[in-house]
Amino acid sequence: MNVLIVESRPELGVLWQRHLERQGAVVSLVHGQNEAVEYLSEHTADIIVMDLVLGEGSALAVADFASYRHPNARVIFVTDTSFFSDGSIFNHSSNACAFVPAGTPPEDLAAMVEHYGVS
Repeated sequence: MNVLIVESRPELGVLWQRHLERQGAVVSLVHGQNEAVEYLSEHTADIIVMDLVLGEGSALAVADFASYRHPNARVIFVTDTSFFSDGSIFNHSSNACAFVPAGTPPEDLAAMVEHYGVS
């Protein structure tokens, strides 16, 4: 399974990456919209784990690009804000499959990736 993590905070991205690699996933970590679009232009991703609030660019733009370039890729949005806490993220992003708080334990996030990333 190929996983793309889009996370502006390197320490959090690396933490998620390590947990997913231990489960056998091939994981790439990028930190913003431009890097994510560049990655998705050249590689495939079965699932994308993405912070809703990126330091550079827009997570929704990345999700939109991914839905065009890789229509089967699913997105797990992670956030530490109350944006979209009403579940409306699923109305804005057709490839969203989960919306979880940034404090979700890495092992729980890895289980969601495994669940949603299986084609």
